[in-house]
Amino acid sequence: MSSDTGLLQTIHDRIFAALKLTPSAHAHTHGYQSLDSNADMAAEPHSRADEPAFIKSDVDDANYGTTADPAKDTRASSSSSDAEAAAVAAGLSHLEARDTRWYSYLLTADFWAIIAIGQILALCITATNTFTSFLASVNTNIPAFQTLFNYALLTLIWLPLALYHHGPRKMLSIALRDGWKYFILSFLDVEGNYFTVLAYGSTNILSAQLINFWSIVCVVVLSFFLLKVRYRLLQIAGILICCGGMGILLASDHITGSNGGPGQDMLKGDLFALLGATLYGISNVFEEWFVSKRPVYEVLTFLGIFGVCINGVQAAIFDRNSFAGATWDGQVAGWLVGYTLCLCLFYSLAPLVLRMGSAAVFDVNLLTANFWGVIIGTRVFGYVVHWMYPIAFVLIICGLVVYFLAGSILGDSKKPWLGDNQKDGVAGIGTAKLKALNEARKKGLAGGAEGEA
Repeated sequence: MSSDTGLLQTIHDRIFAALKLTPSAHAHTHGYQSLDSNADMAAEPHSRADEPAFIKSDVDDANYGTTADPAKDTRASSSSSDAEAAAVAAGLSHLEARDTRWYSYLLTADFWAIIAIGQILALCITATNTFTSFLASVNTNIPAFQTLFNYALLTLIWLPLALYHHGPRKMLSIALRDGWKYFILSFLDVEGNYFTVLAYGSTNILSAQLINFWSIVCVVVLSFFLLKVRYRLLQIAGILICCGGMGILLASDHITGSNGGPGQDMLKGDLFALLGATLYGISNVFEEWFVSKRPVYEVLTFLGIFGVCINGVQAAIFDRNSFAGATWDGQVAGWLVGYTLCLCLFYSLAPLVLRMGSAAVFDVNLLTANFWGVIIGTRVFGYVVHWMYPIAFVLIICGLVVYFLAGSILGDSKKPWLGDNQKDGVAGIGTAKLKALNEARKKGLAGGAEGEA
């Protein structure tokens, strides 16, 4: 019987040697793992009942990295994720439990940041419109080609940052998995720019700007049905007040005759403006969804890469005839550089408003662009400011104030589509998730949770 046991032991050892496994101290002593777990635990009180009898050899560990137990990384990652989720829940609970009044959000830094950044965006739009007017004045009408440089600059700025954070392999994985989504976002954005520029060439300014109200309608409807956003009556009232201010601006343009007069083809121009406003509205909602879930550098990188491809093909097809009659000199190059820099700044700051506010707040902020356009026009084109303009501007700002009345301390930064405690969102600048983490850290509730700036 002892010889049979010795033979089995020899076979046992050879199997372990072939599999590059070494018996644990306890198993090596007894030859086999005991079937009586209670006896084992009694003999070795520090071992667990579910502890494996055999471990991988040092040679095998070298092939998998420095960690002897890969499950520890998974457990550590899960523990970190649980700690972050708990910290976010505690932070959100603490923020929303504050004793707030109807004006509380208006006293926060976020509200004033939204107003300030929104006006910078409006100035950027005004500047791009001004540079486009300069280009048109010398018969350089290349709407697709002039926007191509913006997407190229976005790629040059944000791609290195994305590669630094993600690495090439992860970026490739994201492109294979979500590239089609980013392609749709870029396509909507490129075409929105293209058809809006075409509209201003065929209809008058008054008609084009009136139809641009449609983008706000698209944003509200899409956010309601697709993103499950529920607007309060005060928010609807705020949007309507802003639109009323814009209406006063347009009325003053009509009174002073600065609406551009009759267009070359009003019907075609109005249809282009309607299509451009629709595409803008859809792309703004889509981008808000993206930047609430993914880092800004990733979103802008893919927006730039796909934008270059789409715009390049479009420029090669539709703008090549315009190149023959266009003017090319140092002055035109300067206008193109100014247009590109202003538009790139616009694209880089837009995600902050979409995170801290919403696509609706983003579009409403841009209504003040017409006011800034007239201010610049008085200095550049000799326009005269009508007395209705200051009233209109104040109305639009008041509409934004009304929009945030009686809201939560988080405003629109807490997104309903991100789930409980914003678990599906990224902890980035301007997000409710990062605010909750910062609040939890401040109150000593965060543990080891970390946010992504």
